Amino acid sequence: MSYRKRTYRILEKAELKLAKLNAIDSTMHFGDAVNLKKLTQLIEELRTKIDAYNKALEAIKSSLAEIKELEKTLSDFSEMMLLGVATKYGKDSCEYTMAGGVRKSDACGGLCLRIRKSRLTRLKANAKKASAKNAQTAY
Repeated sequence: MSYRKRTYRILEKAELKLAKLNAIDSTMHFGDAVNLKKLTQLIEELRTKIDAYNKALEAIKSSLAEIKELEKTLSDFSEMMLLGVATKYGKDSCEYTMAGGVRKSDACGGLCLRIRKSRLTRLKANAKKASAKNAQTAY
């Protein structure tokens, strides 16, 4: 989900309307605080909020960039640690598995790839097992 900087059409319309009303009469007043001064105040308030919103978005984007960079750094460092364990203890050691690696002997000597079934395949398999179990208990 990406947020974009915003400029609001309502603000633009209100600024245009303010300019037009000022051209008619700069002291226009309709009672109950319905005047050009109040309109100007509301426009400035909205503009201030929009600026604060856009600045907050920039701060969030900056933080997100920093987080992504730190994630990459952490991932690389973690991989280096695992390689260090592999160098010191070997890729077929218990220490290597404890550190999160997969033993060479468990991975078919490094010749085959371990492929994890997709979530959909696992769900289908579980559904078949459940329906088979239900069919056995029904009879």
